Amino acid sequence: MALDEPRQNDAVSETGGIKVIVDPQSLQYLEGAEVDYVDTMMGGGFKIQNPNAASSCGCGQSFKTAKDGGSPSSCGGGCGN
Repeated sequence: MALDEPRQNDAVSETGGIKVIVDPQSLQYLEGAEVDYVDTMMGGGFKIQNPNAASSCGCGQSFKTAKDGGSPSSCGGGCGN
């Protein structure tokens, strides 16, 4: 199976020719989230506004929800954390 093909229970959303596929377990954490691509003088990347996130790491790649324990992990992608 190709990585860009949804599995049976995956949620699929397409806007502006961009398809997003999310597995059922992850969907609960992304419900209501907004994903945008921003291009600034510091570089471009995805900006995620997630109402489910109680806290996140410095670059927003890791988060925890209010009802889940633990803490956001540090980012490995060079965001400085």
